[in-house]
Amino acid sequence: MILVLRALGVGDFATGVPALRALRRAFPAERLVLAAPAWLGPLVELAGAVDELLPCAGLDDPLPRLRPAVAVNLHGKGPQSHRLLRATCPGRLLAFGRGGPRWSDAEHEVQRWCRMLRWYGVSSDPADLALTRPASQRPGVTIVHPGAKSGRRRWPPARFAATARALVRNGHDVVVTGSAAEEPLARRVAELAGLPPPAVLAGRTGLGELAGLVGHARLLVSGDTGIPHLATAYGTPSVVLFGPMPPTLWGPPPDRPQHRTIWHGHTAEPGDTPGTLPHPALLTVTVGEILAAADGISR
Repeated sequence: MILVLRALGVGDFATGVPALRALRRAFPAERLVLAAPAWLGPLVELAGAVDELLPCAGLDDPLPRLRPAVAVNLHGKGPQSHRLLRATCPGRLLAFGRGGPRWSDAEHEVQRWCRMLRWYGVSSDPADLALTRPASQRPGVTIVHPGAKSGRRRWPPARFAATARALVRNGHDVVVTGSAAEEPLARRVAELAGLPPPAVLAGRTGLGELAGLVGHARLLVSGDTGIPHLATAYGTPSVVLFGPMPPTLWGPPPDRPQHRTIWHGHTAEPGDTPGTLPHPALLTVTVGEILAAADGISR
C-alpha cells in the first residue's frame, strides 16, 4: 500500500494531481490510498489515480496504523504532518526535511510536490493536471465565483456584480457559484447585478456537479480559491484575481493563454492571510481590467 496525505481543499487537491499520478505510475502494483477530507470524494474519482479515499479532516485527525510500504507527505513541510504519517508505521516516508529535499516557500504548489518526488526518483509531469469531465445540465454558462476561504482574497461584491452585469450585456449567461456558507454573498452579488434568483447556484451544487459546470463553462471569473484550479484542469477560459499571494505560487500554468491572471505586484506581508477585508492588491483591480481580459479569452 502507498499512503498519501493531502488533507486539504479543492485547489490543494487539484494542484496535487500530477504528484498523485506520478505515484500511481511508479507503484502500479500497490494500492494507492489518499488521506483527505471525505467531501473531496467526487473530485478524487475524477482524477483516476487513487484506489481508496481514507477520510481525514486534517492534521488533528489520527490515521490508523496501516503499515503502508510507502507513506508520502503531500500535505506540508512538517513536523506535524510527518508525525501523523510516521504513526501509521510506514516502511518508508517520502517527505521534505531531514533525509529529503529542502522546502522552498518561493515555489509553485504544483512544482513543489513534483520536485519532491523527483528527488526520490519518482518521475512526474507538472502539466498532468487534467480531470475527467463530468456531464453538465447547464453547459455554456459564465461562472462568477465571488467567495474565497480568506476575506483577504475576496474582491468586493459590488465589483463582482458590476462585472456580472456587464457580461450579461455582452451576451453571457451568468451564474453565481459558491459553497452553502457563501450563499448570502452569492445572492448579494446576483441582486446587485440584477440577475434572477435561479442564477444563484451557491449551495445548490455538489462538488461533482460543480466540476461539470466548470468543465462545460464559457468562462470563469473568480478570486484565488479552489474553483480556478478546476478551470485549469478542464481548459476552461478563466480570469483569476490574485492578492495577497502571487500567481507564480498558485496560478495556472503560464503557457496556457486561455487563463488570465490579474495581480498588481503586491507581495504578501505578515498578517495578510487572516482578516475579513480584501487585500490592497485586490482593491486596485478594476472591473474594466476583468472585462478586457475576459473579452480576449471567452469562448
